[in-house]
Parts: sequence; structure tokens; C-alpha cells
Amino acid sequence: MDQMTDIVITKQKEEPGAKQLLVEVPLERVDTAERKAATYYAQRAKLPGFRKGKVPLNVVRKKFRDAIRENVIRELVEESWKAAVEQESLQPIADPQVRNLKFEDGSPITFELTVAVKPELVLDRLGDFQLVRKIPRVTDSMVEMQLEDIRRQHAPWVPVEDRKPERGELVSVTITPLEDGGPQEGKQYQVVLGDGQALPEVEDRVMELLPGESLDATVKLPEVPDESMQAQRSVRILLHEIKRQELPELTDEFAREVADLESAAALRAAVRADLEAAARKEAEGDVRRQVIDQIESANSVEAPRPMVQRVMSAFAQTYQIPDDQFEKFATEFAPIAERQVKRDLIIDHVAEKEKLKASEEDLDARIEEIAKIRDTEPAKMYASLQKANRLGELERSITEEKVFNYLIEHSTVSEETD
Repeated sequence: MDQMTDIVITKQKEEPGAKQLLVEVPLERVDTAERKAATYYAQRAKLPGFRKGKVPLNVVRKKFRDAIRENVIRELVEESWKAAVEQESLQPIADPQVRNLKFEDGSPITFELTVAVKPELVLDRLGDFQLVRKIPRVTDSMVEMQLEDIRRQHAPWVPVEDRKPERGELVSVTITPLEDGGPQEGKQYQVVLGDGQALPEVEDRVMELLPGESLDATVKLPEVPDESMQAQRSVRILLHEIKRQELPELTDEFAREVADLESAAALRAAVRADLEAAARKEAEGDVRRQVIDQIESANSVEAPRPMVQRVMSAFAQTYQIPDDQFEKFATEFAPIAERQVKRDLIIDHVAEKEKLKASEEDLDARIEEIAKIRDTEPAKMYASLQKANRLGELERSITEEKVFNYLIEHSTVSEETD
């Protein structure tokens, strides 16, 4: 390539996890990209007084100036990025940020590229740690509580008459605002009392009524932060109906209906097995946390600031944190983000060093297992995961399993039962 048209890339700043580069695209290259974009529009433009494809370039440049500039910037930023990756041997973990772009007629284009890169990690010690697998004991009371939850989930609501409602019961009410001395249009609600579905003050007044009765009340609205300024609203509350849940008996028939099991004893055994499996999974998760913590401590692993910021921004977007609340969110979330970054760096380092990344064979085998559980064909399962963009997530989970199996095998694990 002619040196006169080479893109010039200069290192500006560097820190763990990030590099900043200054890019200058020479005028000759800018002019070439501008002619290319202008020709593209000239061939497709339809302007009064000109045949399609016969519009002069000077007219096109004037008519489509902004669009042509956008095309030029997009093309040259992409070319510059490719050149930067090659020249600096970058291992980017995300698309770069473009800042301070300057594009003036008759001048080179200049801008800064801020690139998040995977930092170099040195882990001298990965094993010989002392880990404790604490398995929570599943008690009879825990089993009974779970069985009661199952009964409640399948409990029908039955009408209640001739008494006032109680907490935990389902009520049907109409609440009508009273404004300017008269009732407005009311709205009917179904509310389980005590579940936080309505204002506590409204629930208290509902529990004063019999079905068919109504009362007028003044309630405070909770939106106003200053309690002394809380707005009040007058409403009319009409209670239509009360229902309570009637818990079904834990019988063999109930077990067959809700879980396709032969008896209540089998249902109780299945619940205990599920709770014990959950306890083992919780204990295994704790062992994984221990080994990451000990590797981090033994090797003084640091979380690069750019990577922490990237995690915080991603979570803020996921949880739709408003811009004016981001600083507070970032302060509270920073320790969690730092821990996540350190964990990912350690896992990626071990996976690469020990060649533990999930292979195509691993992925196919896992998809076949999932397909068998869901009683479908592996090809359909693969297509479904691909359509939902979950293949990468599955591949990552397999890699993590292989890494943690390797790390735990190289340490000593003792078991305890709480």
C-alpha cells in the first residue's frame, strides 16, 4: 500500500484492560472514500431534471452531503479498526469506542479509539487449596413446608359468606374516587389481602366490610416523599365477594393429579429428593466460590477498571437504571462487578491454558441430553437454542463445568453436613 495513504495509528494511553489509540486517516484516503460514497448515490439518485444514474457528482455531493459523510466515517472507522487490531496485535473483548472525531473539508480525519482488551494474567498457583463442601441438611419440617406450598398452589378458591374478610383471602372490590363532591367512574379489583397488592390503609377498610357493603374513606397516597405533604384521596370501597383457599388433602389421588406419582408417600419422597438435590447444588456453588476466592488471593488478581465499568453498564441497561441514578447504582454494584470480572478472567485463563474450552462434541452431547429430557430430537433442540441465541450461553456453561472440575480435582475437599 502507498505510504501516503496509510492510516496512522499511535498509542496514547494504556492500562490493564484498555488501550487508547489516536488514528489519523490521510486526506488521500478520505477523498477516495468520499468519491466512492458520492458515486454510490449518483448511480441510484432520482432528482428532477436528471435521468437516473446521470446526476453530476457536484449535485450529488450537495444534495446528499450528510449521508455521504456518514458513509465515509463508517467505512474509514471500520478500516482503521481492522488496521489497529493487526498493527497492535489486539485481543479485543468488545467493539471499540470512537471519541473526539474531527472531519473537516480538505483535512485528514482524526479520532481516538478506546479498546477494551483482555489483560495478561499470570496465575502461579491454581491448586493445593483446602475447600469445604457444606451440605445443608434437609429436615422433615422443610419437606412439610414444601408440600404445603404445593397444596397451596393447587388449592381452589371457595366463596365465603356472612363474615368480614381476613388476611390471605381473595376479595373482589370496586374502588370509586370521590371528587368534587360526587363519585367518579369506579374500577373493580381482585386482591389477596396482605400480599401488598393494595395500600395497607385500603386493605384495613376492606376488612371492615361484609359482602355487599360499602364505605367512604380518605386514604393517603404514598408517592409523596414528605409525609407531611402526602396527598389524600376520598374513595368509596364496595366489597363484592370474599374467597378463601381450601387446601386439598395430601392423598394418593392428589399426588397422582399434581405430579403423576402413585402415592402421597412417593410425592413426599420426591420433594425430599428435590430439596436434597438443591442443597447439593448450593453446596457445590459454594465450593466453586471458595476456589475462585483462594486463587484470587494466592495470585493477587486485579479487576481492570474498564472491564468493571463494562459489566456495570451492562447490568444497568438490563435493569433499566435511569441515568440520574447510575452513579449510586455503580457505587453499590462495583464490588459485585469486580468479583464477576475476576471470576471470568480466572475461568478464561484456566480454560485456555489447560485446553478446557467446550468443544463441538461437548456441545452436541449436552444438547442430546437436553433433548432427551424434553422428549424432542437433538436437531430441533439445537435449532431452538440457536434461534433463542442461547448456544453461546450453553457453551460457556460447559466450559465453566470443565474448569471447575479441573480446579477442584487439584485441591482437597472435605465434606460437612449442617
